[in-house]
Amino acid sequence: MSERGGFFKRLFGGGKRAPESGEEEKPEVAGQAVEQPPAGIAPETLPEAVPEAEPQAEPEPPAEALPEEPVVEPELVSEAPRPDPEIAPAAEPQIEPGPEPEPSAGPAEPKPEEPKTSWFRRLTSGLSRSSSALKDSLVSIVSKRKLDDAMLEELEDVLIAADLGVDTAMRITEALARGRYDKEISDADVRAVLAEEVARTLEPVAVPLAIDEGKKPHVILVVGVNGTGKTTTIAKLAAKFRDAGKSVVLAAGDTFRAAAVEQLKIWGERIGAPVIARDIGADAAGLAFDALDIAQADKADVLLIDTAGRLQNKSDLMAELEKIIRVIRKKDETAPHTVLLTLDATTGQNAMQQVEIFRNVAGVTGLIMTKLDGTARGGILVAISAKHALPVHAIGVGEGVDDLQPFDAAEFARAIAGADALEQDR
Repeated sequence: MSERGGFFKRLFGGGKRAPESGEEEKPEVAGQAVEQPPAGIAPETLPEAVPEAEPQAEPEPPAEALPEEPVVEPELVSEAPRPDPEIAPAAEPQIEPGPEPEPSAGPAEPKPEEPKTSWFRRLTSGLSRSSSALKDSLVSIVSKRKLDDAMLEELEDVLIAADLGVDTAMRITEALARGRYDKEISDADVRAVLAEEVARTLEPVAVPLAIDEGKKPHVILVVGVNGTGKTTTIAKLAAKFRDAGKSVVLAAGDTFRAAAVEQLKIWGERIGAPVIARDIGADAAGLAFDALDIAQADKADVLLIDTAGRLQNKSDLMAELEKIIRVIRKKDETAPHTVLLTLDATTGQNAMQQVEIFRNVAGVTGLIMTKLDGTARGGILVAISAKHALPVHAIGVGEGVDDLQPFDAAEFARAIAGADALEQDR
């Protein structure tokens, strides 16, 4: 299994498989790119090399000095290096274009570390705007001051402004006050406590996405407002399921957007998963019913159903979502088995309201938070978890398949608190 299978092991309990051959061949391509440039230079250097080689081969007069083989051998040895320096300078300029293939081979080298190191680097980089904004505020407050009531209030305001939530902010300031009151503290002290309290809040909700093997298929309905990355998230999940050896059927239920349907079709072709689609504007509930019927007939492991983006304050659109669920249950009264709500981290406090509405209407069972790399408001996930305690299955910090990973509470807490600085302090 591929390392993407590593995702399944963490997210679904599956195994791993070796990297795909396409990834191992990249270094060879890069190597060929370096060999080819010298070949292009060869015609220019041959005229010079041939005359030099012929005189060396002609010296039959030196043949008289054959008894003095030691003299001839040193000459050959001294001449042999000459082509090397001549080719070396010629190859060096040609290696300059060579870096173009090398970058493609570059990413292949760290991939073995992707499950831990590479992902954590992407996570800390993605949350850098959140952690930097928080760190700057903390430094300005605690610099050369003793911890008192005024400082605690300022710290609480900063934490609330970072979207961590009132409850989490209060727990952090209470933890800081224990044993540190009326003493000087550093921003590193505050961030260490911050990491501990955030991890404590998130650990109960860091739950892998479980697939019921007894359901054929396990139906996953993906909901959310416009622009939260529903279709992209479905494609990434489908790719990871396929890498783990699961059979997948995709339902293009966003019948209002032609782009969403085409995007899902492209992914379906790429990963070898059938995509059930209808004409633009077709009834989404009917499409979901047909997709479930086909998935059952094919005994597929997973059916992923996309839905149209809808605002949580539009009652007619939310009623349509309820209809999809009712129709699905006519075919399988236990479906959908999982209802995933995708949240855009950049929306901040608005994401809190989305959770409340979609949970009531669609019976949301778990969360996937996307776009953590494009916001300074990553703390909203902490506030949502503290209030709703819904499982957080995965988070995304980019567009690539590997940029969607299982949610790890400790890693997230370290990243949002500024892991690099904390490591230096240790």
